[in-house]
Amino acid sequence: MDNSPQIELLADHPEAIPALIDWFEREWAPYYGPTGPGDAEHDLRHCCNREELPMAWVAIAGDAVCGTAALKHESVTTHRHLTPWLAALLVAPAFRRRGVGEQLIAAVEDRARQLGFDCLYVGTGEGSGTPESVLRKRGWELVERGPYFVSEVTIRRKAL
Repeated sequence: MDNSPQIELLADHPEAIPALIDWFEREWAPYYGPTGPGDAEHDLRHCCNREELPMAWVAIAGDAVCGTAALKHESVTTHRHLTPWLAALLVAPAFRRRGVGEQLIAAVEDRARQLGFDCLYVGTGEGSGTPESVLRKRGWELVERGPYFVSEVTIRRKAL
């Protein structure tokens, strides 16, 4: 049995949203947790688009949700002048170091290119789970580092 994940639009898998809400609330507790300003369910449902931003993807292996990523107009609020963004990249611990994150990144890059964007941005921070080595390998270049929300953020850009 092939256990490699399929990368599909979240719009086609709304049943994944409850698990993703839980992940978001745990992974990004300062923002999505009980005292944070974010609403994970709202943000995920808002990304259930097929032809316009924001849109999100899920990695699914059998019945298991393995990861997610989104393509959004805005992500790092201190950099609203930059767009679009690879955002909300998260892979379940059991599926890390197996290429799932890279597959999700590739899906977002491909769709941004199809939509006519000439570049894409990503913001990574402490504990973001996004390996800098994967981004560098895929051609993402450093733009800047600086303080953001509760830690430091690294902004990277990819020419498409």
